[in-house]
Amino acid sequence: MITVNPDGKIMVRRCLVTLRPFRLFVLGIGFFSLCFLMTSLGGQFSARRPGDSPFTVRTEVMGGPESRGVLRKMSDLLELMVKRMDTLARLENSSELHRAAGDRHFPVDRLPPGAGLMERIQAIAQNVSDIAVKVDQILRHSLLLHSKVSEGRRDQCEAPSDPKFPDCSGKVEWMRARWTSDPCYAFFGVDGTECSFLIYLSEVEWFCPPLPWRNQTATQRARKPLPKVQAVFRSNLSHLLELMGSGKESLIFMKKRTKRLTAQWALAAQRLAQKLGGVRRDQKQILVHIGFLTEESGDVFSPRVLKGGPLGEMVQWADILAALYVLGHGLRITVSLKELQSNLGVPPGRGNCPLTMPLPFDLIYTDYHGLQQMKQHMGLSFKKYRCRIRVIDTFGTEPAYNHEEYATLHGYRTNWGYWNLNPKQFMTMFPHTPDNSFMGFVSEELNETEKRLIKGGKASNMAVVYGKEASIWKGKEKFLSILNKYMEIHGTVYYESQRPPEVPAFVKNHGLLPQPEFQQLLRKAKLFVGFGFPYEGPAPLEAIANGCVFLQSRFSPPHSSLNHEFFRGKPTSREVFSQHPYAEKFIGKPHVWTVNYNNSEELEAAVKAIMRTQVDPYLPYEYTCEGMLERVHAYIQHQDFCAAPGPAPPGSRAPESPFILAPNATHLKWARNASLAPGAWPPAHSLRAWLAAAGRACTDACLDHGLICEPSFFPFLNSQDAFQTLQVPCDGTESEMNHLYPAFAQPGQECFLQKEPLLFSCAGSSTKYRRLCPCRDFRKGQVALCQDCL
Repeated sequence: MITVNPDGKIMVRRCLVTLRPFRLFVLGIGFFSLCFLMTSLGGQFSARRPGDSPFTVRTEVMGGPESRGVLRKMSDLLELMVKRMDTLARLENSSELHRAAGDRHFPVDRLPPGAGLMERIQAIAQNVSDIAVKVDQILRHSLLLHSKVSEGRRDQCEAPSDPKFPDCSGKVEWMRARWTSDPCYAFFGVDGTECSFLIYLSEVEWFCPPLPWRNQTATQRARKPLPKVQAVFRSNLSHLLELMGSGKESLIFMKKRTKRLTAQWALAAQRLAQKLGGVRRDQKQILVHIGFLTEESGDVFSPRVLKGGPLGEMVQWADILAALYVLGHGLRITVSLKELQSNLGVPPGRGNCPLTMPLPFDLIYTDYHGLQQMKQHMGLSFKKYRCRIRVIDTFGTEPAYNHEEYATLHGYRTNWGYWNLNPKQFMTMFPHTPDNSFMGFVSEELNETEKRLIKGGKASNMAVVYGKEASIWKGKEKFLSILNKYMEIHGTVYYESQRPPEVPAFVKNHGLLPQPEFQQLLRKAKLFVGFGFPYEGPAPLEAIANGCVFLQSRFSPPHSSLNHEFFRGKPTSREVFSQHPYAEKFIGKPHVWTVNYNNSEELEAAVKAIMRTQVDPYLPYEYTCEGMLERVHAYIQHQDFCAAPGPAPPGSRAPESPFILAPNATHLKWARNASLAPGAWPPAHSLRAWLAAAGRACTDACLDHGLICEPSFFPFLNSQDAFQTLQVPCDGTESEMNHLYPAFAQPGQECFLQKEPLLFSCAGSSTKYRRLCPCRDFRKGQVALCQDCL
């Protein structure tokens, strides 16, 4: 127990009351001078701060003469204060005695408080004076020692001339001029000396060689890898819901969706576990940073959740989180820049320095907004760790837009491209182009009982329009009048107080519906109608899964960045021939009808035919929970963009050709006796190669043969041997950067090989070239995976 003398309390209280403003000012000067002395010099006696680098040279030691001068001034100030306080105390004591004589309530032993206060101040002043003498001695000794060390190392702190580090001297010059431009350099111990520059550039960054006089054990000691833990499928998603957080309407929407699909995820996990058998799966530590939900990016989606705005991105992100969690991986989820910086280990400053620690995550899933944020704050670490990043990219990024130099030189540069990533690191909502990885999402899967109930409860003349925003209905009066002759039209258009004028009176508008109620509406309807926008959303698949026929418009000419504002600036040259190309190509009739809305006769005939058509609920396997789990598992298990072997140099010839010409002499295939490429995924034996017709993209050329273009096989074909085996008459062979290569040019009979591996592209065509296209097979209902990819 600590006891406080009540007399002391009264003494302090009376002193504070009786001392006048000037006296309080003098006391304040003394107090703050003491604080300044202790904080300024305390670092000389304390251990090194946690944030200091091992090679930090403290500036207090370097400024010895200045420090001693400050100490002398403070000592003089204290002596002056003592003299003034002594005078004030005498005056105070005399006045106290006079007051105490007339006050009978206080004992005599409480009369002279000023004397006790004076003794305490004098004691403090004496202690500070003693400390000042000792500090002065330490400063003299430290300065002498530092001068000796500096003389011994002056010749060792010159930028070395090492051909292995050609940028070292230039970086040192930059540091001399700019090291104060970002506080992060001081955080890592840079103090303006040559030694600190070289130590930083050799141990924090990697532009200079290690200094021989430095203790290399600390810098060379690599972080011990954590023991590998086997991933175990999860069926309870309650912890995931906690990880997702709250506070944003978008997060609330995502959590509701995840909770609603919990049973389907659990069943899918059981099925996939049985399919994989005893395959070992290492648990990955994964950071998921949803950049478009951060305040720094504007978070335009959260306010629109309750007003009918597009929800496709949030649907996909909710399903990605669920898939990663159900597969048994460790997750960290961030939706703010501050959380991102904390999890990455970003040093204080403006983002020019590397991270303060090795990246603790095996994979990072983010979007374009998050990618930009990471580049701004990770410094050189972004380049080091970008191979671990996976970018959720709704519409895809083609290689011609991804390669910064090529995009700049050839007019493909946009606000969203030029990241120089492996194109497979971009993960799309639909399989637009095989150059990217198809991530997808899920739709609710019906059991057999639900399918029978839906089929029996369908209204043969009920249509639901795809469009929650009133602007989508604008200009569709003619179409709606034709449809109204045959069907009862329902809408789910958002409105606050009154009916939107764009929605005709004969349309039964339900307003914005929660997802379960919207599903019930689809289960009654016969037809789901698209008005051309939004492009490639999840709703048409949900409608088809609930037994609806999807009717959409054919675009003529096709929409692209050349003629449509929505696609302008997006990193793709893809031409969109309908509102939902996946539904048109991969599902088709009788579930999907694509017609020309401008042709009234064609439209009316299609509506009549749809009313006579009976369809069952249908959901492609790749959009089920099991299909998505299977796909994401394969990516995590096999995609490694950090350790992928580099392709052979253009024009190099293998000792023995791995290809043989097919019996019909139309294409190449992998020879049975050829050794398989180690680490190749998909497996090389699934390769089939065709020479496409002039003006035909590899994406379409492979589809013509019932196959999928596989860009990871391009390095195998990027050789003269491939053209010779295909019996292509090459009069000459050149290696250049072009996203259409390898290709055969007509006229000219010249063969072109690819010089830049990042430009291998399934997309792209020219009437000048016949492209050499690598194709592969695929699993039924799962275009992202080949037959042996799982």
